[in-house]
Amino acid sequence: MDKNKEIIERLRKEYGGVESALNYESPYELLVATILAAQCTDARVNIVTKELFKKYPSPKELAEADLKELEEYIKTCGLYKNKAKNLIACGQRLMSEFGGVVPHTEEELTSLAGVGRKTANVVLAFAFGLPAFPVDTHVKRVSNRIGFAHSDDPNKVEEEDKKIIRKEDWSQAHHWLIWHGRRVCKAQRPLCESCCISDLCPYNNKK
Repeated sequence: MDKNKEIIERLRKEYGGVESALNYESPYELLVATILAAQCTDARVNIVTKELFKKYPSPKELAEADLKELEEYIKTCGLYKNKAKNLIACGQRLMSEFGGVVPHTEEELTSLAGVGRKTANVVLAFAFGLPAFPVDTHVKRVSNRIGFAHSDDPNKVEEEDKKIIRKEDWSQAHHWLIWHGRRVCKAQRPLCESCCISDLCPYNNKK
């Protein structure tokens, strides 16, 4: 087995079965939660969305939201003024262009306010079960450290990772890399001594 396949298999063994840390029950809820999660922890987003989804249970209510009132609901998420504007615009476009239904193509999703490639890929993978590989800061960091990718550009990291990881594993491998980044391969002081792939990792071996 080549080194990259061995890394993937060890991560699968370590993190197989882990899921998104965001709480959601529909494509709409996942879309909103992922927009809010930019530069914010999933734990904080879950606290906010618990009340938010009661007030705005569908794109219709979001489209009609009062900006200041919405800001109050999401204030603790960071960048809340921008996110509030984007969420209302997103809700309005969902209503006017998509009949209140979250679309399931990357092109349509990225036409929504506040939705970039990563957010679109999250929705495609976890709301619709389509093959997609979202790249967040954890995925980018871990991918570069373990030698899967060699770029600071999330789109290039996505391209490189998708060449190494089997298509049927894309969405789950996204979770494996995220959880490895959170628990072990941290931005500051990675825990290389307790890492399941330390002997295969270029970052650890060049220290």
